[in-house]
Amino acid sequence: MAENVNDTRIPTVVADSVDIIYRVHGTGAGRGSATAALNRMVRRKQAEKAAGTRLVHAVKNVSFVAYKGEAIGLIGTNGSGKSTLLKAVAGLLPVENGAIYTDGQPSLLGVNAALMGDLTGEKNVYLGGLAMGMSREEIKERYQDIVDFSGINEKGDFITLPMRTYSSGMGARLRFSIAAAKDHDVLLIDEALATGDAAFRRRSEERIRELREHAGTVFLVSHNNASIRDTCERVLWLERGVLRMDGPTEDVLAEYEAFTGDKSAKPKQAAGPKVPQPS
Repeated sequence: MAENVNDTRIPTVVADSVDIIYRVHGTGAGRGSATAALNRMVRRKQAEKAAGTRLVHAVKNVSFVAYKGEAIGLIGTNGSGKSTLLKAVAGLLPVENGAIYTDGQPSLLGVNAALMGDLTGEKNVYLGGLAMGMSREEIKERYQDIVDFSGINEKGDFITLPMRTYSSGMGARLRFSIAAAKDHDVLLIDEALATGDAAFRRRSEERIRELREHAGTVFLVSHNNASIRDTCERVLWLERGVLRMDGPTEDVLAEYEAFTGDKSAKPKQAAGPKVPQPS
């Protein structure tokens, strides 16, 4: 269209009429033989019906375009399809219909950093960094910054202990710290800012701003509207798998809070340009 001719923004993620469907298999008719398995592949619809398979339409005809330098919040009530859509953008879930195109490598926080509970935090920093494509030299150079950012050593030398001894919050903070140590083409964050104290959340929000400045794109799934307001200038609202609204943060959150009846996270003053807050 003519109105987009002078749009110099660079798309990083394009979702085109995306449907994502889960198949929940029941205990209906059918035997567990190889012949039955082949029959299910050849005649899937009939086999699914016979086996009592239930289809869950998790994401329904969703379309949007994300651009370099954007931080986009993804909101919605529980079960609305937020995490499902994030996994599809990361390439971890197939789409039933439509397509998702990405420019660069999407990194889903907590997946690319494939951490292991029996290894120490120190070894997991190296493992997670390598999983994200960093060299050993890069990890060694950034190691202390990662540990300091996570804050897990503030009350002891936890970085030398196995990760299975960590609380869920400590593990989430370390995962975020590893992922945030690298500039990403597309970084997908699912509820990471809900963990930790206020100081860690401030560090995390500031790091997201830095990632945006380095021409990356950030998606943030969160139930914390305050975090969305502090880090995102655009919001996608999913409800029952449908993209209900896509627009500026304050506009979308106002509609969402009216929908949910949540008045607790509304801003105390009129919305204005976001400026970095002092640490």
